[in-house]
Amino acid sequence: MTFYDESVDALSFVTPFMIAALPKFHFVVGLVLASLTLAFLARLVLTWYPEVNLKKGFWGLVFLPTEPILALTRRFVAPIGGVDVTPVIWLGIVSLVRELLVGQQGLMSQLLLKNQGIG
Repeated sequence: MTFYDESVDALSFVTPFMIAALPKFHFVVGLVLASLTLAFLARLVLTWYPEVNLKKGFWGLVFLPTEPILALTRRFVAPIGGVDVTPVIWLGIVSLVRELLVGQQGLMSQLLLKNQGIG
C-alpha cells in the first residue's frame, strides 16, 4: 500500500513563468547569499579589532546589513570569553542556506538542471 500517487510529479506546482524566471532568481539569491557570507566573514575578522569604528567609512557597508541580525542574536547568545560569537553563528547559517539553495546540489540548481534536461 502506498501513501502517495506515483503518477504525480513532485514539481507539478512549478509554472512556466517560474521556470523562465528561475535562472535570474538563482543568480540573485546566490549573489545576495554570497554578499552576506562575505559581510559576516568581515564582521568575524573585525571582532579581533574592537577599536575600529564600524559606523565610519567603508565599514558602514559591512555594519548596516549585519548589525540588526547580530543584535537580535546577541539577546540569546552571550559572548564567550569576552568574544562575540554571533558572526560565527550567522556565517554558518548563511553558508548552509546558500549551499542548500544554490550550491552544486542545491534545490534551485537541481531545478535548473532538470529544466535544461541535464538532470
